[in-house]
Amino acid sequence: MFDLSWTELLVIAAIAIIVVGPKDLPRALRSVGRWTGKAKRIARDFQGQFNEALREAELDTIKKDVESVGKIDPLADMRKSVSEIKDGLKPEPVSKKPAKPAGDPELAELAADKGTDEPAPQATPATPATPPVSDSKS
Repeated sequence: MFDLSWTELLVIAAIAIIVVGPKDLPRALRSVGRWTGKAKRIARDFQGQFNEALREAELDTIKKDVESVGKIDPLADMRKSVSEIKDGLKPEPVSKKPAKPAGDPELAELAADKGTDEPAPQATPATPATPPVSDSKS
């Protein structure tokens, strides 16, 4: 705070002895000590109140954080996510008009081809395989 060296303190003491006098010097030093003590107490009280206000402000922010955490509803968040996923999975309505093929003529011909009028081949039931019979005797 104040930077006083020993020589400066010695000069101040000499001036105090000359101005106040040796008889009243102890009483003057006592009153200076009281004022210094009062100033220190006032500074300590101010610093304590300031620190307390900071702690209360920090507690208020912590209290708000805790309240905001208490308002979190994980089920609602999950429902919202599930509904978004369901909306993304819903099929788009199919239009009745056939889609026009891209500019490739072969693709256009394939898209226009409706197939042949022949019936589809029918699957025949599979016959069990029999081992070949050999007539040769050895």
